[in-house]
Amino acid sequence: MTLALMWEARAVPGRGEELLAWARAQELAVRPLRRETLRAAQDRVLVITWWDADFEDDLPELPEPDGELVARAVHRWRFESVAVESPGVK
Repeated sequence: MTLALMWEARAVPGRGEELLAWARAQELAVRPLRRETLRAAQDRVLVITWWDADFEDDLPELPEPDGELVARAVHRWRFESVAVESPGVK
């Protein structure tokens, strides 16, 4: 099964670029199938990693950043892929 792990953090105001750089520099003990890093308003950073794994498998995740860099605790979610659709393909 394909499993997506989502890691989302909100930086202290004005430190979004620093949080983004920190997240991009984090190495995982095992390389995922895919890793994507995104940013949003309010200095938020989202990292999604895709794995060939079961929902309850123990997988490496990004750690908590330094408390002075983030405005709140990191949010984490796991999602099981149920469909993949490509635009224009029926």
